[in-house]
Amino acid sequence: MSRKETIVGFYDRHGQPFAGGGNFFVYQREEFACDVTPLPTNRRDFYKISMVTSGEGIVGYADKTIHIRRPGIIFSNPWIPYSWEPTTTDQRGYFCVFTEDFITPALRNGSLAQSPLFKVGGDHLFYLEPANVMLLTQIFESMISENKSDYANKNEVLNNYVQIIMHEALKLQAPVDQYQSGNAAARISSLFMELLDLQFPIDSPQQTIQFKNANEFALQLNIHTNHLNRALREVTGKTTTEWISDRITQEAKSLLQRSSWDISEIGYTLGFEHSSNFNTFFKKHTSLTPNQFRKTIVAN
Repeated sequence: MSRKETIVGFYDRHGQPFAGGGNFFVYQREEFACDVTPLPTNRRDFYKISMVTSGEGIVGYADKTIHIRRPGIIFSNPWIPYSWEPTTTDQRGYFCVFTEDFITPALRNGSLAQSPLFKVGGDHLFYLEPANVMLLTQIFESMISENKSDYANKNEVLNNYVQIIMHEALKLQAPVDQYQSGNAAARISSLFMELLDLQFPIDSPQQTIQFKNANEFALQLNIHTNHLNRALREVTGKTTTEWISDRITQEAKSLLQRSSWDISEIGYTLGFEHSSNFNTFFKKHTSLTPNQFRKTIVAN
């Protein structure tokens, strides 16, 4: 799979100019060439909420594919690859996209962190009744108006609108016409591996991995930690912790070999706040300290 599509690339794909100068954008779908623009399976480096009020299409994300034939709302995030294929030309509705910079601490630690709407393995599509369409249309129209305003605190208002949309979606029931492949353990293992792998490689000392232990992965996958461990053991013969440790060790070796970063910088990018903890971890898994390993590489 290719690298994440940027928000600039997203605009280019739709033949739209990207003016920049913000971290939240909202549009009517019919004004953004959504009727003729398919999105190939890929991750994007932004969040997206789409409401389809007219038109049909096929949405795919993670291990599910759904043919949308009636109004619905779809949630997408940078962690989950998704695709969209319009199957009719009468595409109407709204969508908003926003970057990490738009997300306030309250949204990150509250609704966004706890919501299954954006999690791997969670529900991302909900069908809408006429009353839902009417309410969400009003919210999207309000977001369009607010986004054009000069109000100094408009991002706070827009954050509130996003949270309202999320809560309204949580009141709905996810569709059941989803097509899944393979058994449950295999699907869970595949999603875990994908989530683990997409955190690497580390490209700069400012980049840090977001999921460092079994509990954090299980939370993102919207399942219990024991359930994740059982699935991985059944399919791979290894535990969640073993997979995480092996991948972190592999990346640590790569960074020690190909970068000139300090040992503490490398440890921090891999989730270790203190270099002593990184040294202990690395020696446990390689029998060498990070400094000894680096010297061995240089000597060879």
